Amino acid sequence: MSNFVPTTNQLGIPNIYNTSTTQANPLGTIITAYDQTLGGGEFIYLLGVASTVVGNTVTYSTTTYQTTLSPNTAQNVNPIAVAMSANVASQYGWYQITGLATVKKTAVQVLPNAKIFQSGTAGRWYTTSTAGMHIIGARGANLTTVTSTTSTFVVLINRPSQTDQLA
Repeated sequence: MSNFVPTTNQLGIPNIYNTSTTQANPLGTIITAYDQTLGGGEFIYLLGVASTVVGNTVTYSTTTYQTTLSPNTAQNVNPIAVAMSANVASQYGWYQITGLATVKKTAVQVLPNAKIFQSGTAGRWYTTSTAGMHIIGARGANLTTVTSTTSTFVVLINRPSQTDQLA
């Protein structure tokens, strides 16, 4: 389990893992945080969506900052982030956009340094090549193979987004 601690020097930053019905920061605020195992990362403050659990991937609007569980649709144009809390509808919380992130996956084996794709399950990624579902700015970061029975894997992300290319 990760333990990111904010390193941004700003008053009023809620814990990375908290979710709240009261908005504590302007939506779209980006901070940095550090975890002793996973290292540094960037996090964005967003509005949650129903059924979100820790590790789900979401897309978000850059104008309203509303999240949607990463859809199983090709050519999604919105940026992607990883939920740090069970931040459901009408709640506010942090989402990871850079660094090593623990992400929910479907029941597939993951090899080290694997390319990442949006799975058929909303809010989860996998490493099976699928047209229109390639995630740019994300790469498998596990040093060993992750079995199909494990529900998460570690991904190096850098402000990910989706493309219709299989690159």
